[in-house]
Amino acid sequence: AANAASTAAWAALDSHHQQRAAQHLERAVTLAGLSGDPEAVHRAWNNVAMLAGQRGRPIEALHAAQAARDSGMARRDPLYASHAHVRIALSHARIRDKQPALRALGHAEDALARTDPAHRPTWLAYYDGAELHGLAGIVHQRLGRPEQAEASTHQALARLSPELTRNRVYYTAQLALAQVDQDDIEAACATADRALTTAGSAPGSHRISSLLDDFRRRLTTHPSPLAREWLLRTAVKETAG
Repeated sequence: AANAASTAAWAALDSHHQQRAAQHLERAVTLAGLSGDPEAVHRAWNNVAMLAGQRGRPIEALHAAQAARDSGMARRDPLYASHAHVRIALSHARIRDKQPALRALGHAEDALARTDPAHRPTWLAYYDGAELHGLAGIVHQRLGRPEQAEASTHQALARLSPELTRNRVYYTAQLALAQVDQDDIEAACATADRALTTAGSAPGSHRISSLLDDFRRRLTTHPSPLAREWLLRTAVKETAG
């Protein structure tokens, strides 16, 4: 029951239906605690951290990520330890707490290197080296390190499984953000075009559209003619669609 509630919460999170996600997560945390199952507890608190991040509550997100780390699974299995540590890194990075963020990211990398890839629960099957590189890119981006963000995101895209189309769209859009933050407008626009093309065949996600909207907002403030041309061209496409 706790895992079912966590699955429902994840679907709401992916659609940015925050109130619905909060309702599911309240039930998930309660049921996971009653079950005494450390995996269910880890999963529930991970989703609580994600919801807090969406709501702009970084301290709450950090505390939830730490609860996932302390659930017991992180001590039993390095996969869960890595998963919790990268969530902690993301939370520290959101408040520009550089050294704790990089330290947690290092813990996540060390733990993942010790995992057994043959034993992964279905809900955590996506979390591998490619995903960790992608999340590391987000950590660096939040810390104001766009060069490191670009390098990590390139590694994520190079290692990502072909069937994970939505992940590829998401990290391609993340790469475009890292490039625009380095004023590499030509590369950023080409990368964003690639994200939009790939997104055409991918299931929808509010998280992806929010990321592309963020790219568009950043490009709007740039004086480059390339930026203006990209904004105009993609606006025409969206209107035509």
